[in-house]
Amino acid sequence: MTRLRLLSHGLRALSTDGLSGVTLGRLAEAASLSKSGLFAHFRSKQQLEIALLYEAARSAHGHVVEPAMDAPAGLPQLQALVERWLGWPMRAGLPGGCPIAAALFELDDREGEVREHVAALEREWRLLLGSLVASAVALGHLRKGTDLDQFVWELCGIYLSHHVSARFLRDPSAEEHARLAFGALLRRSGATSPA
Repeated sequence: MTRLRLLSHGLRALSTDGLSGVTLGRLAEAASLSKSGLFAHFRSKQQLEIALLYEAARSAHGHVVEPAMDAPAGLPQLQALVERWLGWPMRAGLPGGCPIAAALFELDDREGEVREHVAALEREWRLLLGSLVASAVALGHLRKGTDLDQFVWELCGIYLSHHVSARFLRDPSAEEHARLAFGALLRRSGATSPA
């Protein structure tokens, strides 16, 4: 139970302060634990960061992926996933933005196990997106011959632009712009309504 409480406090802090803002001391204080009590759960800051990033991915899976998989296969699943992906941290009770998106920028010039963990999460996410796009192509919802890698690249670009616009620029129309961009990407890819 204490570990779950620590992860909950840590995930909220990660959402607003990034990896560099989550310290063992601050987390121990927020969870009303001593530092030695915290070390019983996490032996190092690196271990804590990896656990928090894993928890962020687990939360995103529950708030984004699982509900989207209830939609019919192909384009409906892809659309449901993108719809739930935009702004998911707020629906997950995180006061800041997506911890993993923030980590992509925070760790871009650093090496080490935490960066490798984030890179693995990002590869896994892009593989999931690619599989949904491939399913939409196979079912005839997107044009045969659609470049899956390019589609996923643009889709991730839309998400990151939405993240920056919504969080950093505080643009109230960020979500509308992201939806318009996604719609344009679908039209360029020959989207048709599923039968």
